[in-house]
Amino acid sequence: REYLENALDILTYLTFFQEDLSAEMWETFPLIYTAFDQWAFDYLYLMVPAIENFIGKSTQTFLGGFALLPSGRVKYIDLVFSMVKKTLTEKRSSESEIRKGLSLYMTVLHNCRGQVDNYLPVINDEILGNLNTEAVNTRIAIFKILGSALYYNPKLQLDELERRGATKNIFTQWIQDYESMETWLSRKITVLGFSSILLLPTSSLPPAVQSGLPQLIEILTKIMERMQEDAQKVPEEEDNNEEVDNDIEDDVRGFGEDEDVRTAEDDAYLNAFSNVRDDIARFLIGDEWGDEDDDDDDYISPIDDIDTLEFYAGSLKSALDREPMIHSILAPEVVSSYQRLVVAASGEKQENDGMR
Repeated sequence: REYLENALDILTYLTFFQEDLSAEMWETFPLIYTAFDQWAFDYLYLMVPAIENFIGKSTQTFLGGFALLPSGRVKYIDLVFSMVKKTLTEKRSSESEIRKGLSLYMTVLHNCRGQVDNYLPVINDEILGNLNTEAVNTRIAIFKILGSALYYNPKLQLDELERRGATKNIFTQWIQDYESMETWLSRKITVLGFSSILLLPTSSLPPAVQSGLPQLIEILTKIMERMQEDAQKVPEEEDNNEEVDNDIEDDVRGFGEDEDVRTAEDDAYLNAFSNVRDDIARFLIGDEWGDEDDDDDDYISPIDDIDTLEFYAGSLKSALDREPMIHSILAPEVVSSYQRLVVAASGEKQENDGMR
């Protein structure tokens, strides 16, 4: 136990930088599960990155491989699902640990598209019961899984929700919470999930989705607009970074006798310290440490290669071309926003094609 943290750090490093994971490397996979199951439950945060690397780098081995445990041969994917279930059911699990465990479902859906249909019922069974939590970030983590499942296979996922009689409640809560989605990943997955629904004929959708289609498209479009606005802010941040670099260069030149000896690096350190101090204060009054981030910025999966704007524009265009009557149920401002986004998508595509 004393060296487990270092061992997991090294394993994460090795699995991240190797393109092909050897059979010897896979021998460590069951050891992670055994440690978690027997004595290292509280090391989940350090285990998940390595597990995600195993799934992403050697997907077919993950899906087809077995671990030899005292209880017999167990599929690697079943070990992961067992870890998530234990995290969800253990009373000692914090909300942040629950979200970390749930992210493994998301990783499986993203990397194993079309290959884990029989696990969709299990995923839904485990996550839907946790959607009534008061922790908004945990609800958003569940919506990321639901969005991933809709992108994985919209028909199958809607069937799962409908079979449980949960469709209306799920989408009602999702729409209520969408403004709390502050990370790029949560917005992107919601756009991918909602857009995937539009690829299905309206007649095949559950009644609750059919009746709520105008609102679903409206929220989808608002999220996409927000993502585009955020994307436009990136150059401003880069300009700010250049200003900081210039400040550092000025600092190297020295200070006058009547100037404070304080550099841009000093300011950055003080700001970082201030943020940590605020985190500590929140932790001491009962909030969870690092509750805002949940490592979304570090998450890597095949959906990184999907152009969100292009997927949104293509899906809605497909729906409108297939069923022109959808156009008549949309509010004029939604149609205008969609048209602006289509123009933006076309411009980005031309720009990207020109760079190839």
